[in-house]
Amino acid sequence: MTLLRRLGIRGNARHLFDHSMRVKLNGKMNILFVGDIFASPGRRIVADHLADIMQTNAIDLAIGNAENAAGGFGVTPAIAEGLFALGFDVLTTGNHVWDKREIYEYLERQPRLLRPANYPQAPGAGLAVVPARNGVECAVLNLQGRTYMPATDCPFRKADSILAGLDPGVRVRFVDFHAEVTSEKIAMGWYLDGRVSALVGTHTHIATADTRILPGGTAYQTDCGMTGPYDSVIGVETGVILQRFLTSLPVRMEAATKGAELHAVIVEVDESTGKARTVRRHAIGGD
Repeated sequence: MTLLRRLGIRGNARHLFDHSMRVKLNGKMNILFVGDIFASPGRRIVADHLADIMQTNAIDLAIGNAENAAGGFGVTPAIAEGLFALGFDVLTTGNHVWDKREIYEYLERQPRLLRPANYPQAPGAGLAVVPARNGVECAVLNLQGRTYMPATDCPFRKADSILAGLDPGVRVRFVDFHAEVTSEKIAMGWYLDGRVSALVGTHTHIATADTRILPGGTAYQTDCGMTGPYDSVIGVETGVILQRFLTSLPVRMEAATKGAELHAVIVEVDESTGKARTVRRHAIGGD
């Protein structure tokens, strides 16, 4: 008779036991990051697949970028709560976090919804320290780039300040760097290499193929890609954007509705050192 049978552990409880024992024996944990969740198509595909992704990949910490979750522009308290209910432990954002006025007060009372830490004076916070499902304390940091983006404090110096103030015992550290240009994201990856477990970029809505572990042990990808409607121009109805390029006239942006895909990154981290062991892209849809 196996130990599990002697303990009377079956079914889902057995799966949870197996997962907890794996973590304790191997000293590793898995982090899931889901890229820019865009409007209702993004929310629907997350709702359809998140639980299965987490169970199949033994995810200990689930993070998602939600700055476009409300119709493609911003996030509301109700939508954030719905995403938390699906299983996300922390939600990150970016420059569109301010698009819905009602989120300002919510940011003050929901520490697991982050805004970029390098906004000089703004509601909410850009850092959350939360326990993962295996009990390990993890830091999640949200930063925003400055090239072709709204004016903010220097993200490099802000990262220095926040990391210097973290409890050294919190070794697992994940960064969402919301930035426009690839060079700024790559530079930040090298700058934080060895000081964070992973840095994954967001904002451009196009997944990059440069997933790797840097020499210091930091998992890196320039952009995670969008979780939303890919029959579009980065989430917006194609005809609207074509009109804008052809005429240079202002147009009303409308979220597209078709071709939903989910794009994510899964990082395996050594919980004792905070170093990444493996990193891989994970996508659903787009066949």
